[in-house]
Amino acid sequence: MPWFPKQKVLVPIDFSEHSFRALAVGRELVERGSQLYAIHVLPEMLVTEPGVIWGEIDDATRVRHAEEALREKTAAPEYDGLNVVVRVGDRGQRIVEFAAEKGIELIVMPSHGRTGLKHLLIGSVAERVVRLAHCPVLVLRS
Repeated sequence: MPWFPKQKVLVPIDFSEHSFRALAVGRELVERGSQLYAIHVLPEMLVTEPGVIWGEIDDATRVRHAEEALREKTAAPEYDGLNVVVRVGDRGQRIVEFAAEKGIELIVMPSHGRTGLKHLLIGSVAERVVRLAHCPVLVLRS
């Protein structure tokens, strides 16, 4: 039995080792028969990118490929029942919107621990989610 049982848990996945560790933690926190979601958010494509200019790549194709890759990475039996979701846009905003849309009770996410200039330039998705989320956020340090 989980020590902090929740019915709906969301884990943002960026395909890093840290995010899959967060998924394992999320799996431990959900009660049997509850819902565990893994969300991957793709950045919007710039109009100047070659695939966009020539019409070879669109968001639907990118989403489909990301869903397939995420399903492959979570094909093991311990991930049975995992709900895989892919969105396009601002990572922090899309994670928070999806959490509100599904009534998520807890978001479990890794923090890559960037500091200094890198943090200022890239920003922190975890920090944004903590500020905007309607529910508790468990941030796991890498």
